[in-house]
Amino acid sequence: MELKKETVQMLRVKSKAASQVTFDEDYNVPDTRPDIGRMIQSKAEISMDEVRLSEGRAFLKGSLNVDMLYVGEKEGRIYSLAAKLPVDETVNLEGIEGGDKLCLNWEMEDLSIHVIHSRKLNIKAIVTFYAAVDETTGIQIPVALEEEDISVKKKRVELMSLCIHKKDTLRIKEDIELAANRPNVESLLWHTIEPRNLDLRVEKDKIRVKGELAVFILYEGTDEEALPQWQEYTLPFSREMECQGCGEELIPHIEVSLIHQGMEVKPDGDGEERIFQVDAVLELNMKLYREVEYDLVQDVYTPLKECVLHGKQEILESLLVRNLSRFRMNDRIKVKESQGKVLQLCHSCGRVKIDKTRITEEGIQVEGIVILRLLYIIGNDEMPFYSMEAMLPFTHVIDAKGVGPDCRYFLHSELEQLSVTMADGDEIEVKASVGLNVLVFRQWEEMIIDHVEEKPLDMKKIQDMPGVTVYMVKPGDTLWDIARSFYTTVEEICTMNSLQEAEISPGQSLLLVKQVQS
Repeated sequence: MELKKETVQMLRVKSKAASQVTFDEDYNVPDTRPDIGRMIQSKAEISMDEVRLSEGRAFLKGSLNVDMLYVGEKEGRIYSLAAKLPVDETVNLEGIEGGDKLCLNWEMEDLSIHVIHSRKLNIKAIVTFYAAVDETTGIQIPVALEEEDISVKKKRVELMSLCIHKKDTLRIKEDIELAANRPNVESLLWHTIEPRNLDLRVEKDKIRVKGELAVFILYEGTDEEALPQWQEYTLPFSREMECQGCGEELIPHIEVSLIHQGMEVKPDGDGEERIFQVDAVLELNMKLYREVEYDLVQDVYTPLKECVLHGKQEILESLLVRNLSRFRMNDRIKVKESQGKVLQLCHSCGRVKIDKTRITEEGIQVEGIVILRLLYIIGNDEMPFYSMEAMLPFTHVIDAKGVGPDCRYFLHSELEQLSVTMADGDEIEVKASVGLNVLVFRQWEEMIIDHVEEKPLDMKKIQDMPGVTVYMVKPGDTLWDIARSFYTTVEEICTMNSLQEAEISPGQSLLLVKQVQS
């Protein structure tokens, strides 16, 4: 018997693993930099130079780039340092091969800088690498039977079929020119670049990416006092990425990460150092699905021959929920009394860290923290700049009706808005908006028929069965099952029993007439 089939592309996790790397390195201050009086703040990012796959392993080579801001020991001026710590890690990934494609993410778990003495630092950091290899599998879904006079049992299913799976990068370069009342740039001391309010829209053969870059700049001016100057900017951007085969009907699952941020000082038209060139690179890991309805063939039967089904169990997926949930946070944090009274807040930045998720009756409960970093000025003319880090815990439930143990979900978090203001001399008020974007798939196991083998009927068995019988319907029975067991058809049962619909109930009596004569 010939089955008509249609292909559904499914994305399976071939292998995944996590590896934690610990850094503990001493760093000597270069001779060109003055002695360290006090550390102000630090930041770090991973830069990957090479990712190579072989049988069962992934080899990672790159560096942990650490930036540090400090106050000089004697004159109280601000300086910056940069350290580059090598990354050379092997991640075991069972079952992978050289030609596979690796999805690699990392998270900075901890970073601490300890001043050993004025010319030497100790850098400690913990980075967790998350590596995964996906593979695309085509499942042949039987949707019809070519032969006539064969009873076919079908079930309507909605399946997620993968249409596009690729990575691409988006580079954003923008120039910022200093205001006329600001001095020229002597040296760039510190900068941060954070993407905010990302909006991804799938359009015909392209993906539109809109958002903002929150930029902070701290520099030393060329004026006589050489006082540190700082400025915050919001740079809106809108870009298009080519994506052949995209369409508005597709369901996107796009993960965005900032893989590079840089800043350079350039001269303006008069040759003065007054322009900052912002350079940010976003990586988009794109999976786009199409929701397709199929009439899945579950069983075939005829009273004239034995039909033996051959196939295997497959895991199928359908879309359950797409939800972008937002919530606001409002809290106060206390400044250490030993640092003195805060005169001015210079900059704030933060990120969301998810600690735990679990399924509840209402949806998906998310527990995590917003990690906040502040740079501010106190009433100390010699060493006025200080920084602090605070952690604001949260618990939020994402509405996801029907989610259960048979589901898998993808959760992306984003710090959409952040503002800090002085409440009084020793307290800072923090307001934040957090976005939690979730995509939930329901999974179930289904027997997928590959082919149907035809065999002669067991005439001895049929001969022993009565030609006419009265059957009492049992719980769980269907007309299909009854017809199959008694060598008749659903249509014949309905005709003999004057059934208008194919609905039966337990305890109901049915007259059955065997269609095969012995």
